Amino acid sequence: MTERVRVAVLAGGPSAEHEVSLQSAQAVLDALPRDLYEPVAVIIDRQGRWPVEPRRDLADVVFPVLHGPFGEDGVVQGLLETLGIPYVGCGVLASAVGMNKVAMRRTFLAEDIPVTPHVWFTEHEWRATTDHWGVVKSLDWPMYVKPANMGSSIGISRVTSMEELRAAVDLALAYDRVVVVEQGVTAREIVCGVLGGFDAPDASVPGELIVPGDWLDYEAKYLSRAEIATIPAALPERVAEDVRELALRAFRAIGGYALSRVDFLYEQDTGRLYVLEINTMPGFTSRSVYARAWAASGVPYPDLLRRLIDLAFARSGS
Repeated sequence: MTERVRVAVLAGGPSAEHEVSLQSAQAVLDALPRDLYEPVAVIIDRQGRWPVEPRRDLADVVFPVLHGPFGEDGVVQGLLETLGIPYVGCGVLASAVGMNKVAMRRTFLAEDIPVTPHVWFTEHEWRATTDHWGVVKSLDWPMYVKPANMGSSIGISRVTSMEELRAAVDLALAYDRVVVVEQGVTAREIVCGVLGGFDAPDASVPGELIVPGDWLDYEAKYLSRAEIATIPAALPERVAEDVRELALRAFRAIGGYALSRVDFLYEQDTGRLYVLEINTMPGFTSRSVYARAWAASGVPYPDLLRRLIDLAFARSGS
């Protein structure tokens, strides 16, 4: 009998997305084919402490199902690089750029990838001025206020007045010292998965998020049992192809590897597509739109995990 591959599934961590990570990791642990893999859960606590010492013989490969700062921003990826352990997902640079909403937008703009109008500022810049309207006056209401380094809709607010804006900035600054404010657009929210190596990644069929209110917040994503996406999305064939092409362009722009989920805003009246963000470690829960998009594209969940692990070994040359 062929020896099974030992897979360490990293979960938890000190970010505000700790609970989301645990949900994702459990789904991965449950779905890894036992005839091929020996899964081992490695739960990092909220202080960033590992239950075991991270070392080269920890596992044959690591699946870092970590969301947000510490796990999705290149920090853990850098540690695994220094230890010489193959790991699933994007590398250090792509993870860092994909996590930071300012660096990500700068990268997209440099590659002529369309993004919504936005401004960004540091906590010092915000506190140092009394003219808060002057900071955002290039944008129209409504606006979305976001911490630069956070995911899963944590710390994000939709605002329609200066009073709401100031409160939203205070909330965002509780998670990061840099804040991004985006102009809202009336649009459908489209997602597309990317899977593959540096040279020839593939894009999944697009899906569409079902937004119960003005936007899809943390509660709707992770606490509600209501359906959150339609896959595949009901889009004209030309628009679906544009989504897939833009998803691949965004993936290549940050130097992505293995997987990412690219989120879009589609203005149906004008036909415009905006890339909202790229997630280098999207959710892997049973409700994950990334996994469901690939299932609809002919790659069931266990096969998706196997391909990601194969890509980890291919990058490391092992």
